[in-house]
Amino acid sequence: MVATLSVNLNAVAMLRNRRDLPWPSVTGLGRVALDAGASGLTVHPRPDQRHIRFSDLGDLRALIDDEFPQAEFNIEGYPSEEFLALVEQHEPEQVTLVPDDPAQNTSDHGWDFAKHKNMLSEVTKRLKSRGMRVSMFADPTPDGLEIAKETGADRVEFFTGPYGGAYADPKAQAHELALLERAALKAVELGLGINAGHDLTVANLPALVKVMPTLSEVSIGHGLTADALEYGMRQSVQRFIKALG
Repeated sequence: MVATLSVNLNAVAMLRNRRDLPWPSVTGLGRVALDAGASGLTVHPRPDQRHIRFSDLGDLRALIDDEFPQAEFNIEGYPSEEFLALVEQHEPEQVTLVPDDPAQNTSDHGWDFAKHKNMLSEVTKRLKSRGMRVSMFADPTPDGLEIAKETGADRVEFFTGPYGGAYADPKAQAHELALLERAALKAVELGLGINAGHDLTVANLPALVKVMPTLSEVSIGHGLTADALEYGMRQSVQRFIKALG
């Protein structure tokens, strides 16, 4: 099984938001990414709209529905009532629940599944009743995955930030890969699908795929956008797909 690529557009939106101008176009670059072979688009609409704006969601939903109906829309965020209203309005194929504080710069840890089991179970039931797949952001550890399964989650997205951050230290990188492999084996044992995301690059994807042969999807924004500054969005998407095997 070859993992699919969902392109996270938050970094594109952040660049656009530096000026009160419509470029770079979030929807336009999403179109380029999908046309180049990406299987979906990911956004994380934070409450302060510092990246993706709420107004972007309808445009991206329409782009997928009208031009790339085989693609998936993945909306990630903390399951506040405001967030849940957004996903119910725009009906993504997948919702990724993350335990972000609004003040966080970016997602940097997974759920404490035991602490938040009841809330996550209620939210998952609500979203799945509307036909959305539910993925939950998880630390690279087997701990708590049984509870994630009990909440009704379809998938977990393993936080690969520590792995990506070890790019200059082969020993530390190997350690993080071993942790991810162990966590992935537990997820498979439980029947959970596996996604991954954070600080993934063309250079570090092949080793990740090797230890996670059942990986379903990677969601990549910062690294892919940085790559696109050098190679362009179309070629960068193709480079990442090639790195996935």
